[in-house]
Formats: sequence, structure tokens, C-alpha cells
Amino acid sequence: MSTPSARSDASEVYRRYLSAVLLHGHASARACDLGATDLYALNILQLSGAMSPGELAERTGLTTGPTTRLIDRLEQAGYVRRAPDPKDRRKVIVEPVGQPAELDRAMAPARQRIGEILGGYTPDQLDVLFDYFTRATRAYHDAADELRGTADGR
Repeated sequence: MSTPSARSDASEVYRRYLSAVLLHGHASARACDLGATDLYALNILQLSGAMSPGELAERTGLTTGPTTRLIDRLEQAGYVRRAPDPKDRRKVIVEPVGQPAELDRAMAPARQRIGEILGGYTPDQLDVLFDYFTRATRAYHDAADELRGTADGR
């Protein structure tokens, strides 16, 4: 892959980056006998904490049936557990269980490489990068909410 020399190539560079991230996510999931959506759901739970199956369904874009099967797979693999909702014991929440060592092993080489890349930036450059990632995250969430016709304020 050649390095772009003009900002007009920025869209292509960014699309290649996103494709590489997605490809790595799929490969990491497969290495752990998970599906890509399983990995995505696990990431949501690890970043946001325990939530109801309904909230997980909403966050993943799945309906209730596939969400139940997803939770079953993650529970059977030892990544999550169902627990009584502390606010309403008639309901359950899904919570991540510890740090998934198998998944960490699968992702470690990429994390190390990315860490080496980030290590080459100055603190000011890192501030710009992390500001971008923070703001882009919000932009993607907002755009997804618009596509779904919701405005849940995540």
C-alpha cells in the first residue's frame, strides 16, 4: 500500500484503516471461536458494564431472539454471566466475567504493534489523536442513532 501524499486521499486511508480494524476484529473473534457480533457485544459489556438483555439487544442492533442466543454463546464460553438485576430481582442483567485471557492473547500482537506506533508520537500529537477518537466515537454513535431513528444520548 502506498502512502498518500495529499489530503484528497484521506477518505481512502481512513476506509483502509477501518477495514483493517474490522478484519482484525473478525480474525480475533474466530481465533476464540466467537462470531464478530459476539466479540462486539462482549466489547460493549466490558466498556459499559452490566446491562439488561434488552439494552444489549438495542446496543448491538439485534432482536431479542438472536440476543438470547448471543448471550448463551458468551455465557457458555465463560465470558459473561446472567445475574439477578439488583434493582428488580425478577429481571436479569448480563455482566462480563473477568478479563477474557484467550481473547487478550489473540489481540495482544496488534495491541503491541499499536502501542509501538503510539510510542512514536509526542504527547501533543497523542492529545490530538485521542481527541479525534473521542469526538469521532460520538459522531459515529450519533450517526447510528439517526440511522436507527433513535436518540438515546449514549
